[in-house]
Amino acid sequence: MKRLLGASAVLALAISMAEAKETVVWWDFLGGGDGVRMKTLIEEFNKEHADTIEIQATTLDWGVPFYSKVQATAAVGEGPDMMTYHASRIPLAVSQGTLAEITPEDMAAMGLSAANFAPATWDAVQVDGKQYAVPFDTHPIVLYYNKDLLEKSGLIGADGLPAGLDGLDNFNAALKKLKDDGNEWGIVQVTADGGFAFRTIYSLLCQQNGEIGTDGNWFPGDSQEKLANAVGVISNWVAEGYNPSYTDYPSTVALFTSGKSPFMINGVWEVPTMDDLNKQGKLFNWGAIELPVLFDRPCTYADSHAFAIPANAGKEVSPEKHAAVLEVIKWMEANSLFWATAGHIPANVAVTETAEYKAMQPQATYAKLTANSVFDPKSVNAGVASPLFDAAGNAFTAAINGETDPATAVAEMKAALDALQQ
Repeated sequence: MKRLLGASAVLALAISMAEAKETVVWWDFLGGGDGVRMKTLIEEFNKEHADTIEIQATTLDWGVPFYSKVQATAAVGEGPDMMTYHASRIPLAVSQGTLAEITPEDMAAMGLSAANFAPATWDAVQVDGKQYAVPFDTHPIVLYYNKDLLEKSGLIGADGLPAGLDGLDNFNAALKKLKDDGNEWGIVQVTADGGFAFRTIYSLLCQQNGEIGTDGNWFPGDSQEKLANAVGVISNWVAEGYNPSYTDYPSTVALFTSGKSPFMINGVWEVPTMDDLNKQGKLFNWGAIELPVLFDRPCTYADSHAFAIPANAGKEVSPEKHAAVLEVIKWMEANSLFWATAGHIPANVAVTETAEYKAMQPQATYAKLTANSVFDPKSVNAGVASPLFDAAGNAFTAAINGETDPATAVAEMKAALDALQQ
């Protein structure tokens, strides 16, 4: 009898342990180098939490398909327990009732607060004074450069970084010199897609202290004229032969990596491409820096991959499940140094202040731009894969390729945005 009771106790303990282990259903939209790194982080988390929490992850299609599925499933209580989310898409999700609030108590449970994040990145996950996600990174555009070609043209400073690029006249003079010195192009910026180019254009608008507003007041003050100035920068590069016309994303990367252009403006997510080519001995000495100040102040477009919790309608979440989700987010934030190898700037400043991160190049060089970043306006019509980007793409592609003038393109974009409120 004593032996039987012992067996029962063991069985009860096993059942209790099995019940204690929480499963966290996770959705993300991360492919390529991002996806590989996130899968590694998930595997490591599951290994460290083998007896308590298991992440069951699914990767869905990026962009509108992802966000549409999240909205549809949350509305009927069938969404995941947590997911990755672009900060720029949060205002729309909040208006749809798709996201649960991240409360101050949740943040305290994770040992995080506003002090852990750059102000602009922190603000990007807030709507009407409430928090709806936890930032995981800041991912801006940057200026990639070929150090070998810049050295030949005398455009590398004593610190080993590009020099003499601040100010629009100086930057254009540098592009001219690079062309005169025999380079096929001075710079490559996507020109076949005005929506992608909008990231650069928005940065240059902000550098002029212009802004994009929200519904009904898209270009406050003289921002419409400043936006036309920003469009004109790229259209001038094309007209002068510094930047190729109607060049798509893959071609832009190919022109830079093949050494046909000393500069490329692109997202930090291309850092793994450069790293992989470099390891294979197929790349020159390269680096990446914050966009030069072409106008009045430093400013660069950015977004943030963040962690969010869907507001699954009619689905009650147990305290244990909620605690498991918070533990996943807390662990990911603490271990985001590895995420930086994807080029992204970890949102948690405790990570970017480590010696390991400061030794990571070129990530540590451009990390300072988090103090000078501009995110999408807080509008239900803004964010990646949004009507705002569509309007910019439809209007700006022709303008940057010399088919229409910048002022006309900006007026076209404004008309498209104004029509959203009709």
